[in-house]
Amino acid sequence: MAKVAKSTKGTRRIFSAEFKQEAVRRMAERRARGGAPMADVFPGQGRLPSEQQEVRRLEREVQRLAQENAFLKSAAAYFARESR
Repeated sequence: MAKVAKSTKGTRRIFSAEFKQEAVRRMAERRARGGAPMADVFPGQGRLPSEQQEVRRLEREVQRLAQENAFLKSAAAYFARESR
């Protein structure tokens, strides 16, 4: 479906050409059938539901805490070796 690319500003989803063509085709079909507004074709206006935002926030926090834990483990090992 979509690949995720890291950049200096965060993450950005990258869609294949086939995916983009399918999205355009669906949009054209819906408009031809009665002029469906764009919000019906692409719901959400680029925002995640609040529970998904919370899940992402918690996943980032878990990742940050895991990094801190790894750092503290290595620091503890370093100081344990040094005090001998």
